[in-house]
Amino acid sequence: MGHAPSRLVHRTSGGKSSYTQTCKSSEAISIRGSSEIELKELNETEPRATRGLPRLQTSTGMSYRRLSGSDPEEHKSYGSVDSTPEASPTALLIDDFEKADTGNPFLDAETAAYWRNVYEGCEYECRHAFDPALTWSRREEEELVRKLDWKVCLWACVMFFGLQVDRNNLSQAVSDNMLDDLGLNTDDYNYGNSVFLVSFLLAELPSQLISKALGPDRWIPMQMVLWSFVAISQCALTGRTSFLITRSLLGLLEGGFIPDLVLWLSYFYTSRELPIRLSYFWTTLSVTGILTSLLAFALLHLRGVMGWEGWRWLFLVEGCITLTVGVMSFFRMPASAVQTRTWFRPAGWFTEREEAIVVNRVLRDDPSKGDMHNRQALTPRRLWEALTDFDLWPLYIVGLVAYVPQSPPKTYVTLILRGLGFGTFETNLLTIPAEIMHIFNLIILTRLSEWLNERALVAILQPLWTLPCILALRFWEGTFENAWGTYTTLMVLLSYPYCHAILVGWCSKNSNTVGTRTVSAALYNMSVQTGSVFASYIYREDDKPHYRRGNSTLLLVNLASVLVFLLTKLYYVYRNRQREWQWRALSEEQRAEYRRNTMVQGSRRLDFRFAH
Repeated sequence: MGHAPSRLVHRTSGGKSSYTQTCKSSEAISIRGSSEIELKELNETEPRATRGLPRLQTSTGMSYRRLSGSDPEEHKSYGSVDSTPEASPTALLIDDFEKADTGNPFLDAETAAYWRNVYEGCEYECRHAFDPALTWSRREEEELVRKLDWKVCLWACVMFFGLQVDRNNLSQAVSDNMLDDLGLNTDDYNYGNSVFLVSFLLAELPSQLISKALGPDRWIPMQMVLWSFVAISQCALTGRTSFLITRSLLGLLEGGFIPDLVLWLSYFYTSRELPIRLSYFWTTLSVTGILTSLLAFALLHLRGVMGWEGWRWLFLVEGCITLTVGVMSFFRMPASAVQTRTWFRPAGWFTEREEAIVVNRVLRDDPSKGDMHNRQALTPRRLWEALTDFDLWPLYIVGLVAYVPQSPPKTYVTLILRGLGFGTFETNLLTIPAEIMHIFNLIILTRLSEWLNERALVAILQPLWTLPCILALRFWEGTFENAWGTYTTLMVLLSYPYCHAILVGWCSKNSNTVGTRTVSAALYNMSVQTGSVFASYIYREDDKPHYRRGNSTLLLVNLASVLVFLLTKLYYVYRNRQREWQWRALSEEQRAEYRRNTMVQGSRRLDFRFAH
């Protein structure tokens, strides 16, 4: 089973909150390079007195619960009076086990005072709703989560639909002879996809930083409106130059959208709930494929109307759909749970009690979610610390290779089916079965990961699924000759259980601070896009029609993907054991001293354990 991260939330230095100092100024504290340096200092010095903020007691009668291998987020709730998790993910050194078992780290008065000061110092937008003593029933929480799903998660899926409509309609356009109409060939098509992906990749981190400064509720609708105008303009393409320009602009404007949206969702959901919502989020990928295939079936029949080709109508109509969603998003995205009341929604979405429950359940799951307000930009120091958090790099490597084996077959599926003799309209309809199976497999895989509390060994099912299909594409003599046999192989391959939701949640979980989480989401997505750039050059014009060389490359990458998942699992197991050995070597007094005074934050903390 995978280990969930444990966090210590009470930390002071020099009589002041290190988190509060970070919120007010990135220069106010100095983050030490490693936990090992502080361990040396702990062995050489007596515990230092802290002033100002309340601090945890250090009496010998205090109990300490050793970091556990079980994931506390397997339990139903962190705030309801009837929940009894073994230990909070922000477990503290407190007076007795009973307090730890409530799942509310703020029942300790000193801890509550510490975090209240952090939230006030950072001007956290929900700080007035913070209530350590608030309780609620399981039924209240379940009803509220359903309300969040309808109000927040559903609209996130609608916005993702808007992204996918404009991001994936190129494959439908080429089924209507777009390349011939514009005088382009397969290599031009590959180059256009690469230009889009590189532009998308370059925009990821800047977009995330803008979103953190302006707020995702402002930046995401702006993104959608801007790229929808570019999407609409594709109906006027004249050749290679205009094709490449629109590809680049779409990538630059769409880049960062996904991590921006994940950041917004994290304001409303706990870390246990987020991966499941992300699985719903990515089922939109398949739902969009189904709906746009049906829409393309109708729109491509318009070839000849007003002298236009069918693909021009496709770009015009689908671009207008995204524009509509973008404009509506200005009115459908509140900045936070306590900011749903506005001039066009005077009653808001929640009662005051519901607002308090939303805020406190999120903070009890992860108190650090309030250590920055939602309009606060990242400082250069915090950005650098997030970039150099090397313990997250194994996940970036997974993102680099995990989605390459499926990418060329998915990108080329309409061209392959046309080459096998299927008509324009049949081709778009024949892609639907894979999209339907993709939805079921995605949800099943994500649920399995939650049920087993396992990430790496569940996510590895994705490359294991695609492996026999790629073997068939490479070695079967009927590949791209036998129409229905090739079609069946492609549909099975493209029905693969998508592990993206697991990996995004995994990356967020191992980040352990708002600042790192913001950057790691962008870096992970950048690694995925880098892999996609490589994948866009695997099927080449000179390798048609069987793509033997391309499928050999896919086979090697697929095998490498299996290996990377296993090595990532072993790496995090090793890192957790390494830290556990170091932690056990400390006395109780040294552990208490580390908790109170360490300046190390996030996943670099010695008392943090990585999920895997």
